[in-house]
Amino acid sequence: MRWERQRAGEGEPSLPGLDGLVRSVRSPEFDGVTFHEVHAKSVLNRVAEGSQVPFRWTVNPYRGCSHACTYCLEGGTPVLMADGRHKPISELKVGDLIFGTRGHGVARRLVPTEVLAHWTTVREAYRVTLDDGTAIVAGPDHRFLGARGWKYVTGSMLGAAQRPHLEVGGDLVGGGRFARTPDETLGYRAGYLCGMLRSGGFATEADAAARALRYLPDFGSSVGFMRLPAEPDAHWSRGFLAGLFDLAGAYRRGVLSIAHDETDVVDAMFAALDRFSFEYDTVGHRRYPGRRQARLTGGTGEVLRFLHLTDPAVAWKRSLDGATIGSARRTVASVDALGLELPLFDITTGTGDFIAEGMVSHNCFARNTHTYLDFDAGHDFDTQVVVKVNAPQVLAAQLKRPSWQREHVAMGTNTDPYQRAEGRYRLMPGIIRALADSGTPLSILSKGTVMARDLPLLEAVSKDVPVSLAVSIALLDRELQRRLEPGTPSPQARLDLVRKARAAGLPCSVLVAPVLPYLTDSVEALDALFTQLADAGAGSVTVIPLHLRPGAREWFASWLGRNHPQLVPRYKRLYSRGAYADRGYRALLGERVGPLLRRHGLARETGYNPRTAAEPEVPAPRAEAPPPASEQLRLL
Repeated sequence: MRWERQRAGEGEPSLPGLDGLVRSVRSPEFDGVTFHEVHAKSVLNRVAEGSQVPFRWTVNPYRGCSHACTYCLEGGTPVLMADGRHKPISELKVGDLIFGTRGHGVARRLVPTEVLAHWTTVREAYRVTLDDGTAIVAGPDHRFLGARGWKYVTGSMLGAAQRPHLEVGGDLVGGGRFARTPDETLGYRAGYLCGMLRSGGFATEADAAARALRYLPDFGSSVGFMRLPAEPDAHWSRGFLAGLFDLAGAYRRGVLSIAHDETDVVDAMFAALDRFSFEYDTVGHRRYPGRRQARLTGGTGEVLRFLHLTDPAVAWKRSLDGATIGSARRTVASVDALGLELPLFDITTGTGDFIAEGMVSHNCFARNTHTYLDFDAGHDFDTQVVVKVNAPQVLAAQLKRPSWQREHVAMGTNTDPYQRAEGRYRLMPGIIRALADSGTPLSILSKGTVMARDLPLLEAVSKDVPVSLAVSIALLDRELQRRLEPGTPSPQARLDLVRKARAAGLPCSVLVAPVLPYLTDSVEALDALFTQLADAGAGSVTVIPLHLRPGAREWFASWLGRNHPQLVPRYKRLYSRGAYADRGYRALLGERVGPLLRRHGLARETGYNPRTAAEPEVPAPRAEAPPPASEQLRLL
C-alpha cells in the first residue's frame, strides 16, 4: 500500500470508502500524523430529524481516519455468542467465543469461533432496513452475505466505485433481528420456577438448579408460584417456557422440542408459544406415546428467537454448533445515509465472519492490513486526519442554492475545526466568508488556539451575521491536561483565546467538559477554574460531567487504569449503566457547581448541564449522535 502516490480516482482499491482522495502526505512538523487530502462532494451536513440540539446544520472540514480496515457496525448491534445469547459488538473482547459460519450457500452452518481483534473508529453511517423491520447501522464498506455472494452496504454499477452492493429487493442470508433477552422480573422468576418445579423436583442440570435456588428466596415460604395463573402476563410466560425447556426440553439435529405428560402444563405451554407466535407442531413423543410434545418448525431463526425470548439456563441445550443458517433469507427494504459520522465497531474472527442482528456479516481483510499498517483503534483518530481541501468552495456552492434558508450552522460539534491541521490548511477563513456572504448565522466550538488567527475576520463578519464562539476548557492542572489531551493547547493558552475573543467584541462562552469524577470535580478545583474563567471575560459557562460512549469508554478505561488504578472500581460503579454517570453523582455535582457559578457571575445563560450524552440524533434503535455544541469534545 503506497498512500503517498495515490491521486483522485485511484484511492478506492487501497482505501475503500475514502472517495475523492487527492493525496496522502506526512510532514516533519506533524510527527507521526498522516493527512489524507480529499475532494468532498458535500460539507454542509444536516442533523437528523428528531434531534433536540439547537441547530440543524453542521460543517466539518476535518474528520477521523479512513483506511484499509472495514469499520462496520454501530456499537449496540447484537452479535451471536457461542452460548446462544447475544452481546453488543461494542462490549466484545479479544478471546470471546462467538458464532461464525462454515460452508457455502444454503449449506452454511454455525460454528464457534474466537474474536481475534476488536477496534473502533468514526465513519459515515448508513441504516440498512430489512423486510421484517430489522435495522442495522453500518459503515459503507461493511459487507453482508447475500443470496449471490457478499455485498457492500454502498457501491455503484459503473466507474471506479463499481462493486457488489446492497439493493432494495435483494436477499440477505440470516433470520433477522434478535429478540431481546427478558429481564428477570418477579413474574419471570415465578414462571421459571413453575415450569421447572411444578412436576415435583429440580431439573438434574446444575445450571438450572442454581438458577432456581437463586430465585426461590424471592418468594419466602410461599409456594404460590407453583400454580398456573388463569391470565399470565408476558413476563411469566417467558419464564415458564424457559423453566419447562430446562426441565423437559431438548435441541437435537436442528430441532427444538419440549415434551410433558401433564395436560394442564402442556396446555399452558401451547398458550405461551401461541402468545409469542411461535411456529410449532404437536406430534406425539416417539418413545413415550402418553406425552405431548411441541416442536418448533421455523428453522434456526425460530430456535434463536425462542432462546433469546425465554433465556433458558442449561448451557448444552443452547448449543447451536452445526445449525444450518444458509436457508434463512431477509429482503433489503432500504439503505439510507444518515448524514452523520458515528462511532462504529468491527471485529476479526477465526472464520472471517460473524452473526450481527441475525445476519451473516463479513469482517473481511481487516486483521492483516490493520496489523501491517500498525494501526491502533484509539491512536488512529489522532494520527490519520482526513482533510476536505475543497471545503470552502463546495460550501460556497451549496449555500448559493435557492433552497438554502440561511439557518444556523454549527462547527466543532464533531471534530475540532481549529485542530493543529488548520494552521497548515487554512480552510476556516474560506468557510467563514462563505457563510457570512450567504447571510448564514454561525457558531464555533473549539479548544484550538489557531482560532485566534481568524478573530479579526470573525469580528468583521459579525457585523453582518450573528456569530458566537465557545472554547473548551476542562481543567487548569497542566500535568493532568498533558496526559488527558496530548497535543492540545494548554489551559492558559485557551484562557488567552477567551480574552482575545472578548477584546474583539465577540460573545465567547466556555464549555467545562469533561468534568472528571474524583479528579477535577472538587469545590477547590472548580472554584479556581471559574475564577480564571471570570477573569478572562467568559460570557457564560456550561459544566458537563464525563460521559463515556463506546470507543471513548475503552480508551478512558485504559488511561484510568494506567494513571489512577485506585479509581477504577469507583468508575465501574459510577458508569455501571453505560455512558451516563450515576444520577446521584450528577445531582451532587449540580449542587456543587450552582453556587460557584452564581458567585462568579457565570450562570447567566447556561450553568450546569447534567446531561452526559445528547439525545440520539439518529432515529434508529441504539444509534448515538455526535455531540452537540453544548457537549464535551471527544477525548481522543
